[in-house]
Amino acid sequence: MSETTSIVLADDHALVRTGLRLLLEAEPDLEVVSEAGEVEATVRTVRGHKPDVLVLDLNMPGGSSLDAIATVQEASPGTRVVVLTMQGEPAFARRALQAGALGYVLKEAADDELVAAVRAAARDEGYLNPQLAARVAMAPVEETGPPDDLTPRELEVLTLIALGHTNAEIAGQLYLGVRTVETHRAHIQQKLRRTSRAELVRYALDHGLVDRARAGEER
Repeated sequence: MSETTSIVLADDHALVRTGLRLLLEAEPDLEVVSEAGEVEATVRTVRGHKPDVLVLDLNMPGGSSLDAIATVQEASPGTRVVVLTMQGEPAFARRALQAGALGYVLKEAADDELVAAVRAAARDEGYLNPQLAARVAMAPVEETGPPDDLTPRELEVLTLIALGHTNAEIAGQLYLGVRTVETHRAHIQQKLRRTSRAELVRYALDHGLVDRARAGEER
C-alpha cells in the first residue's frame, strides 16, 4: 500500500495501547495518530482526527463500545472500525459486525492478525478471526430471509461481497465478467438503498447470508 493508513487506538489499558502502537507502527504504511482510554474520549478523538481506522476494545469505561460504533461512524463516516477484544463468543462478534465494525480480532491473536485486519478495513473489506468465524457460522441465527426483491444471483454476489471478495474474485467464482458483477452490485445497492461495503456487510449479516454460506462451506 503506497498511502499511509491513519489509526486511532482505543483501549483502557495504557500498556496494551503501547504494545499495539509498536506493533502497528513497525509497518511503514500504518501510523497511529492518537489514543483513547474510554468510550466518550474515543468518540471525541475520532471526531477530531477522522482516522482511516479505529481499533476499538469492547470493554472500556464510559459507555458501550458497541453503541459507540454507530456514533463513531456518524462523527467520521470515512473511519472503519476494527474491534480488538478478549470476547471470543460468537454473539459478541455478530453484534459488533452488525453494529458496523468491519473487523473482529481476538487479543490473543493480535500479533498475527491485527495488521491484516487494519489493512483490510482501510480497503473497506471485512476481517474476522478464522477460528471465531467457524463458531459464528455454527451458532444459531434468526432466519429472517432476504427481502427487497433480490434475485438469486444478486444474493450470491451480495454474500461474496460480505465475505470480503473483490469484484474480480466474485467474477471468477461465479464465472461472470467483472462488469457484470459491477452491474449486479449496482442493482443490489439501489434495491437495498445502501452504498458502502460496510452497509452491505451489515445487511448480509442481519439476514443470515454469511452464516449460511459459511455453514455450507463446513459441510
